[in-house]
Amino acid sequence: MKVLVVDDERNIRESIQRFLELEGIESVTAEDGRRAAALLGEEAFDAVVLDLRMPGMDGQELLEWMRSEGVRSPAIMISALGDIKDAVAAMKAGAFDYLIKPFDPAELVMKLRTAAAAHARTDLVEAGSRTATGASRLVGESAPMRALAALIDKVAPLDSTVLVTGESGTGKELVAREIHARSKASAEPFVALNMGGMPENLVESELFGHEKGAFTGAEARKPGLFELAGSGTIFLDEIGDTPLPLQVKLLRVIQERKARRLGGTRDVPIAARLVSATNRDIEALVHDGKFREDLYYRLNVVRIAVPSLRERREDIPLLAGFLMGKICSRMGKAPLRVSPEAMDALVDYDYPGNVRELENLLERAAISSSGGALEFADLDMPRPGAREGRGDAYGGGRASQKAEEQRTAEKPAARSDAAGRGSLGELEREAIVRALEKWGGNRTKAAAELAISRRTIINKIRRYGIV
Repeated sequence: MKVLVVDDERNIRESIQRFLELEGIESVTAEDGRRAAALLGEEAFDAVVLDLRMPGMDGQELLEWMRSEGVRSPAIMISALGDIKDAVAAMKAGAFDYLIKPFDPAELVMKLRTAAAAHARTDLVEAGSRTATGASRLVGESAPMRALAALIDKVAPLDSTVLVTGESGTGKELVAREIHARSKASAEPFVALNMGGMPENLVESELFGHEKGAFTGAEARKPGLFELAGSGTIFLDEIGDTPLPLQVKLLRVIQERKARRLGGTRDVPIAARLVSATNRDIEALVHDGKFREDLYYRLNVVRIAVPSLRERREDIPLLAGFLMGKICSRMGKAPLRVSPEAMDALVDYDYPGNVRELENLLERAAISSSGGALEFADLDMPRPGAREGRGDAYGGGRASQKAEEQRTAEKPAARSDAAGRGSLGELEREAIVRALEKWGGNRTKAAAELAISRRTIINKIRRYGIV
C-alpha cells in the first residue's frame, strides 16, 4: 500500500510517515495542497491522509480538485477539534473518513487499510464491468482434458507469461480463468480484453488508461486495465489482431513492468500477470511481418494448446449435460435430459465452432423442445452416421441431408462407372480438388459445382487434408 500524507506541519507529516513505515506502509509527504496535487497528477496512491486547514490550497479545495480531475484515491481527512463542521462538509464532498487531532496512529492505519480495501473493490467492480464476463469451468475427463488440467496446475503457481492457443470456441478464456483461479493471486482481479474488432486508440485507452483532456471526450482521469488488475491477471484475447504500433507499447509494458496513461507524464508500475490467447497461426504472422518477433517471444514463455471438441468426443455427453443444465437454468425451464438418439447425433458431429457451437445448438434445441427430454427432432442437424454429405449443421440440417441424398440417388451411373477406379474416398477427394482448381480455390463455387453445401466441402477438405 502507498499513501500520500499532506500536512503543512512538518512534525505531523514526519510522525505519520514514521508510524506508517513501522506498519510496512510506503508513504510520500507533501507540505501543501499544491504540491499534493502535483504528486497526485504524476502517480497513483492507494489512499491520502489530508489535513483540512493549510495555507494556499487547503484540504477541502484539494479534495474538490481530486474529484474534478478523476483522482480516485480515497482521502482520510484530519482536522483540529474546532474544525468538526468543516470535516463533516469534507465528508459530504467525498472524503472517505476523518480523524480529529490528536489521534491514535493505530486508528489512522485501520482507516487507511479499510479505505484502500474499499478502493480496490471499486476498481474490481469497474474492471469487471469493462471486460469479458461469463466465468464458467472446464468440463471433460478425456485424456486431452486431463493433460490440459495437469499443465494448468503446473503453470498456475508461477508468474510466467502464458500464451493459450486453439481454435475459436474451444474455451481459451476459461483456461485463462482456471490459471488465475489456481494461482497465488486468485483473490486479486481477473480482467479481460478482446484485442480484435476495436479501434486502436480505444484499445490503448482501455489497456493503459488516460488523463483528463488526453483526447476529445476524456473528461476525467481513467485508470487502465493493467492498473485495475493490480497483482491479479490480465487476459488479452485475440492477441494476434493487435495493431503493430500498439505491439510496441505492449512490449514495453511487459519488459519494464510499467505503463503510461494517454496524456500522462509519469509511469505507473504494473504487477499483473499477462495471459494472452489466439486462434490464429501466430508464427505465420511473425513470418509475414504482421506480429513482432520480440513480442512473440515475450508472450510465448509458456504455451498451452486447447484441444478442439472433435479431438475429445468422449467429453461431449458430459459437456452436453453441463451446458443443458446451464441453459435451462437461464431460461427458467426444468432440466432437460438428452435422449440417446440425440446424444448420438451430438457426438457424431465435427463442431467447426467447438464448444461455443455445441452450446448454441443446445440452446436452440431447448427453445424448440416441448417435452422433458431433448429429442433428435429438436436438433437442427444430421442423423448419426451421416457425416458424408450431411449438409450444413444449421443452414438446412436434415432437409439439406435429404436433398443431397436425393441428388446422389439421381446419379447412379456415375458411381457405377467409377467403381473400378479406386475407393469412393479417393474419387471424392479428386472431385473436390478438381472443383477447387476450376474455381480458383473458391469453396462456395466448388461446393455448388459438386451439388453439396459449403459446410460439407469444408469438412471434407479438412478430412482429406486438401491444401
